[in-house]
Amino acid sequence: MSLYFVRHQHNAETCPAKDPAAGNMLLDHLSPINARKYGVKIQGDAVLDGQHTFVLILESQEKTQVENFMQPFMQAGAVEIWPASQCETVVERAGC
Repeated sequence: MSLYFVRHQHNAETCPAKDPAAGNMLLDHLSPINARKYGVKIQGDAVLDGQHTFVLILESQEKTQVENFMQPFMQAGAVEIWPASQCETVVERAGC
């Protein structure tokens, strides 16, 4: 499995958390059971308070699986996906 860092940003007007139905739909989408349907495992997530920015650390075999999983967020704003590594891996290979 490969590791990915994902950042989603939206503006205040399109914030899904403002709409209870949209917020609940996204929480359901982020459930471990649903993520597995996309071939994705969520390692962690956080919202940067007041920044309308949501970040995730995901594991998946293919970047396309992550892209498919992030589709609902693309409706509200930008999504960026980067390949990532754990710190231990970077140290073992002697560089970022």
